[in-house]
This record gives sequence, C-alpha cells and structure tokens, in this order.
Amino acid sequence: MANHLQDTTTLHNGVKMPWFGLGVFKVEEGPELVNAVKAAIKNGYRSIDTAAIYENEEGVGTGIQEGLAEAGLSREDLFVTSKVWNSELGYEKTIAAYEESLRKLDLEYLDLYLIHWPVEGKFKDAWRALETLYKEGKVKAIGVSNFQIRHLKELMKDAEIKPMINQVEYHPKLTQKELQEFCKAQGIQLEAWSPLMQGQLLDHPVLKEIAHAHQKSVAQVILRWDLQNGVVTIPKSTKEHRIIQNSQVFDFELTSEEMNQIDALNENLRVGPDPDNFDF
Repeated sequence: MANHLQDTTTLHNGVKMPWFGLGVFKVEEGPELVNAVKAAIKNGYRSIDTAAIYENEEGVGTGIQEGLAEAGLSREDLFVTSKVWNSELGYEKTIAAYEESLRKLDLEYLDLYLIHWPVEGKFKDAWRALETLYKEGKVKAIGVSNFQIRHLKELMKDAEIKPMINQVEYHPKLTQKELQEFCKAQGIQLEAWSPLMQGQLLDHPVLKEIAHAHQKSVAQVILRWDLQNGVVTIPKSTKEHRIIQNSQVFDFELTSEEMNQIDALNENLRVGPDPDNFDF
C-alpha cells in the first residue's frame, strides 16, 4: 500500500512505477503546461503522463527539464509515459511514432509506452513494435490503454510479452471490477485515467460525507480510494495548489465500510468513449 507520494508498485518485469502521477490531458502547449509539470516535480511528483494525441509533448518535455533542474534531480528519478495514437498503429509506424514522441519530449527513452486505443486489426502489429522497442532497451515498460478483457485476451494470444499496464477510465461511477480482477490475475497493473470523472463527482453527497469525516476534499477521498484499490492514479491539474492538494492523500485511510460505500456508487457510467464502440 502506498504511504508516500514517491512510493512505487513493481510491474511484472521488475520496473518500479509511482502509484501517483500527473496527467496532462487537454492541457495545451504553453506556459501553463510547462509550469504545471514543473510544479508537480518540484512538489514531489515522480510520474508524468502524456500522449501524442494531446499535442503537448514538447511543453511536457520543457516542464520536465526545468522541473528536474529546479529540484536537483536526474532523468532517472522520473517516470514518463506517452502513448501511440490510432493513426500510427502498425509495426513501422508505431516505431516511428515512438521516436517522434522522444524527439518532442527531448528524452532519450520513455519509462512506459502505451497503445492508446484497441483499434481492431491494428493493435497487434503495434504491440509487436512495442515488444521490439522493449527488447532493444529503448523503453522500460510497455502497456495498453482502454483495453477490455476481450482485447487483452486477443492481444495475449500472439504476444511474446504481456502488457505491464492497462490504463483505463476508472472512478467511483465506473469501477470496472471484472476488468480489474482479470488484470490482477494476469499480473497487469491497472491505472486510472479521469479518476475524478472530470470533476463530475465533487458534489456527490456520499463522497462529501466521507470527505467531511476525514477533513479532506472529495478529490482526495477518490484518489485515496484508487490507491487502496491498488490502482495507479494520475489526476490532472494545472494549478500548483491543486497539484499539491491532490497529492496529500497519504496521511489518512478509508475504512473498509467507506471503501464499500464508494464501490457501491458504480453505474458503469463513462465520461470518455466506450472501448467496445469508438470510431476514431
């Protein structure tokens, strides 16, 4: 169980990944992005998650360089994730996309590279490319995003290497218990995107009551619930005070009753696209 912002989970290949990180979905290139990444690193975050489709890898890269310099850290102290977009799925294209992400981020390697969406007929070739990058030592860990059980089974039929991570939409209204159990049985670490359901849960009466009992914010309660469920989480924020507040989840613990109360909020409700039915 994570007790500190820099605590890590060990992926099935032995690589250590922080339980807690910063997501930058929908944060545009510019000073706000650079400052957010820098603020996160300065305030103890050791994991940054971006993707090619966010079109902000250059700013993330700048924020990383400046943040590391200010905090007196080296590249090895940080865990950086990016993802290959659907239009670049395919063996050669995926390898080229990885090199392009490195160039934009101005990094020599990534800690984690993910297939962003399970595009039928394309994700297997892309996975072969990720396996190649991994075997050549160009990336520390490889995984997928938005894969359901059937996608994972399909992938693993021919895969030499099992995904280390499955990053999915995960929050109290979408608890994905079956998927989580499957991933756990396979040694695949689950990671949450949109853990706060894009802010839609912050006024929920059950969550407010639990937050009040612990003198914490609703966001902190949800992020704590992620961690106690053994799910890596990467909340997004661009404001330094919020980046700090989000990470202050290691000084309290939810009771099993509270955990069950939050689990019971599940409605299989998505704010993002359905991995079984998307057309991009």
